[in-house]
Formats: sequence, C-alpha cells, structure tokens
Amino acid sequence: MALAEGALRPRCPACGSVRIAAHPEIFTLSIAHLDCDAFYAAIEKRDNPDLEDVPVIIGGGVRGVVSTACYVARTYGVKSAMPMFKAREACPNAVIIKPNMAKYAEVGRAIRKMMLDLTPLVEPLSIDEAFMDLTGTARVHGGPPAVTLAKLQARVKHELGVTASIGLSHNKFLAKMASDLDKPQGFSIIGEAETKSFLARQPVTMIWGVGKAMATKLQQDGVATIGQLQKMDASLLGKRYGEMGLRLARLSQGDDTRAVKPERETKSVSAETTFNEDHRDVAWLEDVLWELCEKVSARMKASGFEGRTITLKLKTGDFKTITRRTTLDAPANLARIAFAAAKPMLHDAARGKAYRLIGVGFSGLSFAGETLAAPDLFGDSREKLAKTEKAIDALREKFGKDAVQAGRVLRRER
Repeated sequence: MALAEGALRPRCPACGSVRIAAHPEIFTLSIAHLDCDAFYAAIEKRDNPDLEDVPVIIGGGVRGVVSTACYVARTYGVKSAMPMFKAREACPNAVIIKPNMAKYAEVGRAIRKMMLDLTPLVEPLSIDEAFMDLTGTARVHGGPPAVTLAKLQARVKHELGVTASIGLSHNKFLAKMASDLDKPQGFSIIGEAETKSFLARQPVTMIWGVGKAMATKLQQDGVATIGQLQKMDASLLGKRYGEMGLRLARLSQGDDTRAVKPERETKSVSAETTFNEDHRDVAWLEDVLWELCEKVSARMKASGFEGRTITLKLKTGDFKTITRRTTLDAPANLARIAFAAAKPMLHDAARGKAYRLIGVGFSGLSFAGETLAAPDLFGDSREKLAKTEKAIDALREKFGKDAVQAGRVLRRER
C-alpha cells in the first residue's frame, strides 16, 4: 500500500490481509478509482462455486484472445489480451468460458448505480471501472470519502458477489495507480505529501499510457524509473518525445489537473469475431457479418444511440488490418441498415482474399431521435424497418435471442 511514513498497518483478524487504519490525509483526499478484480472470471466463479479454486479463462476459440483470466490462471502466466492458444499452452488445465457480456453488463450497471448513490461525479472507463469525485460528501454520508468507499467496497462484495479494488488520492492519475497496488480487494492511498517520493521509486511503466514500445525507448535512453524523469527538464523531454514527453514531465511530478467528468463521450459501438481458421468464401463471410450487425445493433439500441458512419474491419491471416467506411444519409441503429452499408464494402475488399477476423461498427454517434428520419437503403421507410426490428427484439427479449433468426444464420449453422 502507498501510505505515508508512520501510518499504521494492522492486519484483518478474519483474512490476515493488511488494512488501512490511519493516514495523515484521510480527511482531505476525495478522488477515487474503483476497478473490479478479474471481473468476468469473478462473476463466473460466483455463479459456479465449483470453480472457486480452479484456473478460469474467459475467452473463446483457438485464435481468439483472453478477455479475462482469474488470479489462479494468472499464476501460470495467463494475461488479458494473450492469444488463446498461448493461454492454453501456459495453463492446459484451465476452464475456458465463452464471455457472457449481457450478464457482465448487468453486474456492471449495478456497481455503477452503487457509485452514483454516493456521488453524481462518476466517470466510467469501462464496464467494471470508474473514477469518482467525493469532494464535499462527508456531511452527506457521515464520514470522509475513505470510509464511504470502504463501505462501497463491502457492499459490492456482499450484494453482487464480486470484489473491487479502490485507489484514493488527490487526482485521477494517482487514484488509478493506487487501485493497482494491492489487488485483489485492495484499498490503497497515495497522499499529496508523499506523491513525489512515492513516484520516484516506481518504474516508468507505472505511468498510465507508457506501453512496451515507450518503455523500451526510455530504457534505451537510460530512463528506468519515474524518479529519473523527475530530474529531467520538461522542455528536453518534450523535444525528445514530443507531446508524450511533456506528459511524462507532468505525471512524473504527480501533476494531473483533469476533472472527473460524469459522462464520457462514446465515439463508437462495434462487434467483431475471430475465426478458428481463415475464410475466403464471401457468402459465408456475409452470414457472419449479418450476425455481427444484429449484435452491434442491439448494443446501439440498448444505449439509445444512432450512428452516421458504418465501419467494416477485416484482418488477414498475416494480421494485416483492412478498414472500410461509409457515411449514411441519416443516423441509424438498425441491423438491416448496417448490413446493407457493410455488405458492398465486404465484396469490394474480399476479391478472393482469406480473412481471420471480421468486425462492424457504428460511429459518429448521436442520441436516437435527434435527427429526422430519411428513406433507408432498401427503399422502405426507416419507420417501417424500425417497427419490424422492434417486434423482433421484443420476441427475443421474451423468448430468448434464438427465438427469431434470419435464414442465413440457420444456413450457416447447418
């Protein structure tokens, strides 16, 4: 834990883990970052107690990637975004579970509501993590933010059966860094007075945004720790690394003035799938494209969005990514419109090539109903199409997603 020198570190009598008893700035710090622990895997273990001590990997297929690995699987070296074939090699006895995004989203929404019960200043980063600003909430909740957050952490575990780690500090950069210090189910504080001394001891990779390539570049220049960055002139860092260099100069000093913004702009909504083997048959790829259009359409409708641009994404067997985009006459969120826009782009890009991945997405988003409807790509009115899809959506909600299927889906499954 990142605690000021002299802070107490008693251990919990129940689990033996370290717990914060005091901190010199406990009454003044109010910027927090909550990050659920191995979220997808934790939900699957919650729903199946037999998996409690078993390595669990959330992912699919031979050529897909790991979405989440539980902490048991991580001891074997399995990591998020690792190719599934490598994960299977590293942990052959792991239980592989295909992601159930609808279930995970439901738990994510429940956690988001708990956070909003504490403060309106919640800035989501993903389905299972968010920043919170609890400034000025002590009187409302009857205690400082640290106590309020500890209660939230306990509530998430008790009511939803998953755990979360919390970081508390005086800005977003340090709060996020703190939440990673003591996972799982950790609660760490980085106070303002200890900021520079704490950062000085950390590797440059602890700075949010410093990936493998940037870390290698810094290493080649003899920079391995944040403390070394602290001693370097900001203008020289800017000349050497551009905008990233100026960012490194600020963050190495713990300087982050970004406010917690309640709403983050969603720029796009997409869906994609990776095949177990390359495919070049256009008709087969069309069928997969249709399923993805239905999936991304459902997400758009659930979020209340319409999009003006349709993007098709393809990846060849040698990992070359191809993208095609087209702009609609008016924003939409319907599967048939997305498919009609993406289909000719697929035919244009195919030309006998074999692909390992296909994806489709909406961008140029706006809230549904903000723009007047226009005739659709089929010649029918957009309103008629919307009514048809709404009826199908209602049947699927009542009887399951397989209650109504297009003929092309049934054809592909045979």
